Amino acid sequence: MASDEVQARRDAWYRDPYPLYERARRSEGLTYVPECGAWLVARDRDVREVLLRAEEFSSANSLLPDVALSEAALGVLPRGFGPRPTVVSSDGAAHRRHRAPLNRGMSAGRVAALAPYARRVARELVEGVATGGSAELVADYARRLPGLVVGRLIGLDPADVPAAVHGGYRAEELLFRPLPAAEQVAAAEDVVALQHLLDGYVRERRARPREDMCSQLVAALAPGDGELTLEQRHELVTSLQNLLIAGFLTTGALIGTTLMHLLGEEDRRQWRMLCAEPALIPAAVEEAARHDTAIQAFRRITTRPVTLAGTDLPAGAAVLVAYGAANRDGERHERPGEFDITRPVDRRHLAFGYGPHGCPGSRLAREQLRLTLELLTERLPGLRLDRDRPPPRMMPTLIHRSPEALYVTW
Repeated sequence: MASDEVQARRDAWYRDPYPLYERARRSEGLTYVPECGAWLVARDRDVREVLLRAEEFSSANSLLPDVALSEAALGVLPRGFGPRPTVVSSDGAAHRRHRAPLNRGMSAGRVAALAPYARRVARELVEGVATGGSAELVADYARRLPGLVVGRLIGLDPADVPAAVHGGYRAEELLFRPLPAAEQVAAAEDVVALQHLLDGYVRERRARPREDMCSQLVAALAPGDGELTLEQRHELVTSLQNLLIAGFLTTGALIGTTLMHLLGEEDRRQWRMLCAEPALIPAAVEEAARHDTAIQAFRRITTRPVTLAGTDLPAGAAVLVAYGAANRDGERHERPGEFDITRPVDRRHLAFGYGPHGCPGSRLAREQLRLTLELLTERLPGLRLDRDRPPPRMMPTLIHRSPEALYVTW
C-alpha cells in the first residue's frame, strides 16, 4: 500500500488537480507524476491522439487500483465473480464485442423512452427535498436519481437498487481509497454481495428474457439459450457491474459538481440566470461537463515504444489521459478556467471521452442533468449554499469528481 505521505500528496492533487494540469500543459513534453506512477497527458491535442491510437495505447490498465488490498480482503473476493475485461478495459475486437450491446441499449430512442421515468423519479426526489427548508443534495438527490435510472435501464427491481448502489460505491472505495484492514474486508463482502445479486439477474434473464439491458447483455455476450457456464457468468456479472457503477457514479458526480458551481458564486448570478432563462439549460449542461469533468482521467499503457508530445515512451509505460486537463486547454477553449453558462452550446469537449471509448451513456447523463436543472430552478429558485456549513470539499478521486456533500437551504 502507498505510504501515508504519498497517499496524502495524491489525495491533495486529486481534490484539486487543475494547478498540476496547468503546469503540465505549459511544460515541454509529458509530465511524470510519481504519485500515480504515470505520465500525465494534459493537452487537448495529445489526449485526442492517445484516444485514437488504441493499438499503441491500450486500455488494459484503465482502472488500475490506487491501493493494494490486504490478504484478508483478497481472501473474500474469490467468493464473488470476476474480474474479467469489460468495455472499459478491452481493445479492438474484444472492445467492439462489449460495446455493441451498450450502443443499442443506450441509443437515442432508448434514452427517449426512459426519459419519462427519469423525469417522474427526479420530480419525486425534488419534492421530497422541498418538504424541508434545507437538504444535503449529494445524498438526498445526486446519488439517488442516477441509481434508480440506471437500475431501470438494466432491469433491476427498484427494491434492489439501494443495495446495488451501495455495493457499487463500496467497490470504488475498496479499489481507490486507503481503508483500514477490517474496513477493506467489509467493503469486499459488500462487493461480493452485489456480484451475487447481479448473478441472480443474469441467470433469471437467461431463462426469461425481457426488454432490458441485462437481457441484451446476456444475449450478446453469451449467445444461445443453454444454461450459462461459470465463465460466462463471471463475464456477464463483471460487465453488468461495470455498467451499473459507470451509470450512477459519474452521473451523480456531474449533478453534484454542477450544482456546486451554480450555487457557489457569491451572488448566484448564473443560477438566477437559469431560473429566469430556462433556455440556457442545454448550454449549462455542456459547460458544467467541460468545466469540471466527472471522469477526470483514465489510464492507458503503451504496447510498443512510442513518442508522444516529444516524449519517448517505452513499451509498458503508463500514461494518465486527463480529460479534465484537456477541457481547460486554452488552445481549444476560450477563457478555459471560467465557468460560464452563456457560452454557445459546444460539444467538442472531452467530458464523455473521444474515439472508440467515447461514453455510450452520454445521452442519458446529459438528460438527467438537464431534468435536474429544469426541476430545481422551477421548484426551488431560492436554492443557495448553506453558509452555516463548511464549504464543499471535493472527493479525492479522478473517476467521479464530486463534492463529498452539498448542504443547501432556501
